[in-house]
Amino acid sequence: MTNEQIEKFLQQKQLEQSPVRISFKTRKPLVGMFIKTADYTELKTKNFWRIVGEANIENYKKSKDVNLAKIYSGSEFTKLAGY
Repeated sequence: MTNEQIEKFLQQKQLEQSPVRISFKTRKPLVGMFIKTADYTELKTKNFWRIVGEANIENYKKSKDVNLAKIYSGSEFTKLAGY
């Protein structure tokens, strides 16, 4: 997916409030939450996204620790869906 497609989807959803199911080309689907950090704009222009996995969402909401997130390439996404 392109960064424009991903951003359009995220604008329809409430970023940092609701998990999203992300399907990939070469791996199993992931449920996670996109987060905005200081480098969000820079990463977005390169089609990279910080995502907190489902197992860490509650911890992230409490601590806002960006180390709980991983960076994924948007070009590997095939589908985004609300969860």
